[in-house]
Amino acid sequence: MQHTSNTRWKQAILLTIIMLMTVALAACGQDSKGKQAGDTPNAKEPRSVKVVLDWTPNTNHTGLYAAEAEGYFKEAGLDVEIIQPATGGSDAMIASGEASFGITVQENITQARSQGVPIVSLAAIIQHNTSGFAAPKSKNIKSPKDFEGKTYGGWGSPVEEAVIRTIMKNQNADFDKVKNVNMGNADFFTAVKKDIDFAWIFYAWTGIEAELRGEPIDMIYVNESSDALDYYTPVLATSEKMIAEDPELVKAFVGAVSKGYQFAIEHPEEAADHLLKAVPDLDKDLVQASQKWLSPKYQDDAPRWGEQKREVWGNYAKWLVDNKLMDKEIDVDKAFTNEFLPQG
Repeated sequence: MQHTSNTRWKQAILLTIIMLMTVALAACGQDSKGKQAGDTPNAKEPRSVKVVLDWTPNTNHTGLYAAEAEGYFKEAGLDVEIIQPATGGSDAMIASGEASFGITVQENITQARSQGVPIVSLAAIIQHNTSGFAAPKSKNIKSPKDFEGKTYGGWGSPVEEAVIRTIMKNQNADFDKVKNVNMGNADFFTAVKKDIDFAWIFYAWTGIEAELRGEPIDMIYVNESSDALDYYTPVLATSEKMIAEDPELVKAFVGAVSKGYQFAIEHPEEAADHLLKAVPDLDKDLVQASQKWLSPKYQDDAPRWGEQKREVWGNYAKWLVDNKLMDKEIDVDKAFTNEFLPQG
């Protein structure tokens, strides 16, 4: 979970190539039982649907597991299979129709749409960006200015450098004084004991784990320095094809997922138990503590869970162009929609 936004950025760049390899899938859009994506649902038979995660199961995904355990999918006439992404990532599977729905991030959708890949965000799973740069307290990194003279461990993504540059520039700090190294597959806790001083993490998982391990960290959230970096991560997404051909299915699925996240907001302990029952290999203490911290963040200050603002999409797209990470801004009104969310 700590490096999904960076790893998946690279995956997004490959989406166009992947799409050329999945034309047949896109054309048929079949689910696991051979039913066409645009078929009329049989009232007596649940509709089979695949939803692909963006990473291994964690508390970003709890609403899906709650929707399954509490029977919300069944009530909506759906038989939902939650799967993990293939090598090409969740974005490719959503775009091709291999999965009707999936979890991804605003960064990937923006980049994908700039390349003509028609995936659409249906809901913001978390209302504000909970990622940031973390360092053990012993490193004495209290602000972006303190990045100077330190070593950052990342994955070599252009967006990483641009984000660090942005938040350092806002503090009149010099990015050129930061040493960048590739931390490979090392986790945060291993890396900061060896080669690096700070890394980009999601607090809800790695930050909470640090608390439980008794290894306190200082956290600098990326959205504290720039409104453009308060983007939605993660989001629930589908393809334009699915919206055009089967809007009723989209509405039913989003409605059930919304109930699942509302359950997680109101009942974090029970929601954590649903996730743990579905994925028993997860660390129980970490899931419970993470869920307690994250549940209020799902909706936060939004009028309803999942609500997305045009300015959030527009600000981030402009930031990408300003930092030469994208040639031109996308049509943000086509990149997301709130129309399938239940009315408040």
